Amino acid sequence: MNTIIPSSENDGVLHVVVFPWLAMGHILPFFDLASRVAQRGHKVTFITTPRNLQTLLQISPSLFPPPPTLSLLTFPLSPVPSLPQNAESSTDIIPDQAPLLKIAFDSLQPSLSYFLQTSKPDWIIYDYASHWLPPLAVSLCIARAFLSLFTAASLSFFGPPSLLLAGGDRSMPEDFAVVPPWVPFQTDVVYRYHEIAKSFEVSELAGLETGASDLIRFGVAISESDVVFIRSRIEFEPDWFHLLDRLYSKPAFPVGFLPPSRPRENEDQNWIVIKEWLDQHRVDSVVYVALGTESSPSQEQITELALGLETSQLPFFWVLRRPPGSTRTESEMLPTGFEERNRSRGMIHKGWAPQVKILSHSSVGGFLTHCGWNSVVEGLSFGRVLILLPLLNDQGLNSRLLKGKGVGVEINRDERSGRFTRDSVAESLRFALVEKEGESLRTAAKEMEGLFGDREENDSYIDSFVRYLENHRR
Repeated sequence: MNTIIPSSENDGVLHVVVFPWLAMGHILPFFDLASRVAQRGHKVTFITTPRNLQTLLQISPSLFPPPPTLSLLTFPLSPVPSLPQNAESSTDIIPDQAPLLKIAFDSLQPSLSYFLQTSKPDWIIYDYASHWLPPLAVSLCIARAFLSLFTAASLSFFGPPSLLLAGGDRSMPEDFAVVPPWVPFQTDVVYRYHEIAKSFEVSELAGLETGASDLIRFGVAISESDVVFIRSRIEFEPDWFHLLDRLYSKPAFPVGFLPPSRPRENEDQNWIVIKEWLDQHRVDSVVYVALGTESSPSQEQITELALGLETSQLPFFWVLRRPPGSTRTESEMLPTGFEERNRSRGMIHKGWAPQVKILSHSSVGGFLTHCGWNSVVEGLSFGRVLILLPLLNDQGLNSRLLKGKGVGVEINRDERSGRFTRDSVAESLRFALVEKEGESLRTAAKEMEGLFGDREENDSYIDSFVRYLENHRR
């Protein structure tokens, strides 16, 4: 893309600092947005930690070199007792260690404070976790934008910032399994009991250990921002955007889906092997299975998922990741004989895989996903019907939203325990990909490709975003 010189009434180049949370599902879209702002002629400083930057380069080499006006800056984390050595991302830990990673993240405050004081940027664009950053930016007269990688529906579900800062009025997991009173329209966007119970425990622990629960972090991020930008589009969730306007009493604008670019072919050996396997299958026949980099499914869930894939008799490509700290290999996580029995129609890929390239391949028809928003955007950008298996955080809310939009089917689970069976997996897969009754899902998912995947249309939101930054500097 050619550099575009801004046409702002302010007549000048902005300096914008971009600072994401320590998760690749956050770092990637924040970096993408930073690149888009820099491509439009502004000076941008993207800040993360050393290993996260190295990982970003390894998994997304097409993003490099960055535009000449984009600078990359890293700050090291301070050691935290009981946090795995060299852990700098949610990929490096199990969910129960998230509070420790937040303590490490909070240790970046002095380094970032010094940088902001000496560089005097016009804007800082930050994530939900840095509750100490907005007050610092206020003291330095830096304009503040909270970039939410959570949908307007998820943000609305948690309520106004005043309620978040008070710790919320929902003290039990059951309180999150009903539509909150401030939502004036009918919706199924609520948590299942099993989804919120675990998140409830981790969030409470995080608050005790770090002095700031996730609700507080969100509350500060929203309340002390000048503007909230959301990785979504009004056309996708209009009712929720209108509700946010009332809840926040400040601008809450979409920034588009930040869809991935259609990947370029290259000679990467890893991709060559994967492509050769995918090329053997007919169009829209393969189930792509990937449960994200943060989720750690239980052994029971892995077993039932594997046997469900086998029972479905559908071809599948499964990205299987060994949990951090586990002593078992990926093969040892699978049922005895599973790989051998399914060798002719299934591929188990161990470790990181080029997800965008896989999803863009014509043989892939469905995506069995944990419902992380980054993965959802990538799947719908290529029109893949979704098989929904949320595991933590906002994923349950995303699953209800997507089911309501008719682009996916949820795997049936026990409301209290979250257990699912191989039969429920197989039934959902076949319904989504091959059965006549699931045709409407497949059609709706294909139609979403235009909304989610059209790079030019989504870029118009970036143009509006940049114009806002240009016209509202301090």
